Amino acid sequence: MSAADADESETLTSVDLDGIKSHRLDDVPAVRRHLVRRSSRGPIVHATRDPTVSWTNQHLRPDRTPHEVFVELNELVIDRNQELQWRETARWIKFEEEVEEETERWGRPHIASLSFRSLLELRKTMAQGAVLLDLKQKTLPGIAQQVVEQMVISDQIKAEDRANVLGALLLRHRCIHPNIHPSIQPSNQPASLFLSTFLLLSSVTPAMRKITAYSAGTSLQQTWPPLWTDTMENLNPATVVLVGSVGFLDQPSMAFVRLQEAVLLESVLEVPVPVRFLFLLLGPPTANIDYHQIGRSISTLMSDKVSNFHEAAYQADDRQDLLTAINRFLDSSIVLPPSEVSGDELLHSVAHFQREMLRKREEEQSNSLVPSKPGDEPLRRSGRLFGGLIKDVMRRYPQYLSDIRDALNPQCMAAIIFIYFAALSPAITFGGLLGEKTEGLIGVSELIVATALQGIVFSVLGAQPLLVIGFSGPLLVFEEAFYTFCKVNGIEYLTGRAWIGLWLVLIVVLTVAFEGSILVRFVSRFTQEIFSFLISLIFIYETFAKLVKIFQEHPLHNCYHGNNTESPSHFVGEPNTALLSLVLMAGTYFIAFYLRKFKNSSFFPGRLRRIIGDFGVPIAILIMVLVDYSVQDTYTQKLNVPSGFSVSSPEKRGWVISLLGSDGQFPAWMMGASILPAILVFILIFMESQITALIVSKKERMLVKGTGFHVDLLIIVVVGGVSALFGLPWLSAATVRSVTHTNALTVMSKAVAPGDKPRIQEVKEQRVTGFLVAVLVGLSIVIGEVLRQIPLAVLFGIFLYMGVMSLNGIQLTERLILLLMPPKYHPNHNYVRKVRTLRMHLFTLVQLTCLALLWVVMATAAALAFPFVLLLTIPVRMLLLPRLFSRRELQSVSHTT
Repeated sequence: MSAADADESETLTSVDLDGIKSHRLDDVPAVRRHLVRRSSRGPIVHATRDPTVSWTNQHLRPDRTPHEVFVELNELVIDRNQELQWRETARWIKFEEEVEEETERWGRPHIASLSFRSLLELRKTMAQGAVLLDLKQKTLPGIAQQVVEQMVISDQIKAEDRANVLGALLLRHRCIHPNIHPSIQPSNQPASLFLSTFLLLSSVTPAMRKITAYSAGTSLQQTWPPLWTDTMENLNPATVVLVGSVGFLDQPSMAFVRLQEAVLLESVLEVPVPVRFLFLLLGPPTANIDYHQIGRSISTLMSDKVSNFHEAAYQADDRQDLLTAINRFLDSSIVLPPSEVSGDELLHSVAHFQREMLRKREEEQSNSLVPSKPGDEPLRRSGRLFGGLIKDVMRRYPQYLSDIRDALNPQCMAAIIFIYFAALSPAITFGGLLGEKTEGLIGVSELIVATALQGIVFSVLGAQPLLVIGFSGPLLVFEEAFYTFCKVNGIEYLTGRAWIGLWLVLIVVLTVAFEGSILVRFVSRFTQEIFSFLISLIFIYETFAKLVKIFQEHPLHNCYHGNNTESPSHFVGEPNTALLSLVLMAGTYFIAFYLRKFKNSSFFPGRLRRIIGDFGVPIAILIMVLVDYSVQDTYTQKLNVPSGFSVSSPEKRGWVISLLGSDGQFPAWMMGASILPAILVFILIFMESQITALIVSKKERMLVKGTGFHVDLLIIVVVGGVSALFGLPWLSAATVRSVTHTNALTVMSKAVAPGDKPRIQEVKEQRVTGFLVAVLVGLSIVIGEVLRQIPLAVLFGIFLYMGVMSLNGIQLTERLILLLMPPKYHPNHNYVRKVRTLRMHLFTLVQLTCLALLWVVMATAAALAFPFVLLLTIPVRMLLLPRLFSRRELQSVSHTT
């Protein structure tokens, strides 16, 4: 061996040993020396482009846009005639599928488990082998010729082995037919059937899906050519992996090829899918490597979405980019030492450790990103009058047309029907309560009109049309308290509200002018959770409070017939109104709840399942209305919808409220003093609307059109302030209804393989559903006769459904459940792992204390102080909690995973 060869051998050995010691080799000198070092037999060349092709035409740039790829693993085997051939042994669409040797059928998709040694060997061969990027060849013989020549140049094979390696690359390929029914002839249908599956699981264009729409009796060869020319460029490519052992080589030889363009290679794949990447590994049987496992490793890397290796394969400029991508994959991988532990305990341990690693990597990547421009952040002060308002308008209104186009979807239609009842039922329920509290001055009629008019204005002009404008429990508390104050002091209630409305307009204009909405930055998750939980609790409480009232008003009476000694008494059961109301409420809730879960079940085709799930609430309402209609002998309370466009108490008030009072004697001092209750109302609307906007716009919902805190606040408060001049109630962005609206418009990804959980894919951000819901609420007065056939108990079920469903995703709810659960059964969440159990429970108890205090204030004579008590949760989080908990603990409970 020459001195140069000895030096090279030492270099290769150092690479291998470094890899075994630590896989973090983003900057390993040994690898870099190897990439530029030349041996006595010739250069180890990194071929980044076809050496026979001139790149003087710079406009012919290869496509480097990453696509999901279909990967097929072929291995060299000996057939029945004792001849070598390439045999398909595994494939990856998203998960791995292996060929069962005995039956030669495809096994079930599963998550690939790789050996650490195979990954190290893959990295070693990638560092030493031939890498040809953007190779301009369109046939298999042409590709094979370039690969063989590069292997000779890089000293991987001898010149006399050129013909043998070339012959091996051009051997016949044997494909495994998909699992199909025996009655279908394999000669006609296997490729087209598998292609149907592949196209279904891949994000291809609608034009490609037309290919699979041809009749089952037509062969692929007859249907494909007419469409191939137009759709070839839109089909996701394939990666072909070829591995095997041959006797004529004395060392492993590898080549990684990225073609300049994806090309169709005849008789290589089981389906006519264009090939963009090719990985070849050949070597002697005596080599101490597992060719099959290395083939599985590169196949998994090319198909895995999380590691982003396939993105690096598309965008790599040189070999080092590929090696760095392998190292990143190793950084996120887990090595399991031999252990007797198995089952769920092992699974939970691995899942926990991997999630932690991925989270750290995401944090590192997010910290390394270039910060956004100051103008791009909606809650950053611009430093000029109405600057935030102008930014909101400039950011959001250019997408107005898309807000209309995006509503052309069946899911939006289902959301309209659901949210209509979700908006109408609180208007009727809270309207009835408001009528009781104000002795009929403001009731159902006023609340329906306000919900319709203010909802129409906001859906047309608002920056975040996912918000649903409506009445809420805290506003009901204020109205009751202010009415009591006016009654005690002899002040006209509606006139006082009108002056409050005028002050509200002035307050909100000043607030928006000086960008006061940026104060919402101080509303932490601590306050958001307390407020969201309180609003959901109000919905659940009102449901059962109304049900209890029905039981009190309609008790079951026993009736006896016959009272003489000759004829004994007979017991006759009375129809039970309360029991039927309970059945209607519970039935509506459970049908809606389980139809929502049915959407992600395994029954029926996916499209039908999604339609049933989207229309779950309307279906539940219809079923329970029919149940009530079928029970003719039992009374149930129906919706009390006004029969016309009139105020609730025409004898007491009209539609226009005089600022001087009905007798012109409204106290002048109260005109100015109304600013104090106006501040309270503004705080309520500000807190509820802005917190709701924060909840709806959470990062995990993946909203792309943004929001507008300044614009939305201005519209809600100004319209509400003007509405007070007509005796209409103030409204805000209703938390429960807005979250329910957003959930109804959320599109979940489809679970297409084992282990793949549905995730939020997108939210239909549009303003048509909110507009039509508001219009339908207004038209409810016209269709009063129809609505009066709906039992009130059915709306109680919707109330309960919205309240329970809105509790999902609130971390406070999860931690309340953990209070009743032994620590060994706690889920694998971030706040559970990083915060001691007692400390976590202490944090939960602090939130519960704040929640209880808010509830007590809301339910007592101190209700007017409710907005201030809600504001106090902000300094509690900023000043008190840092004294009780460490920064790490507080950060941990700010995340759910």
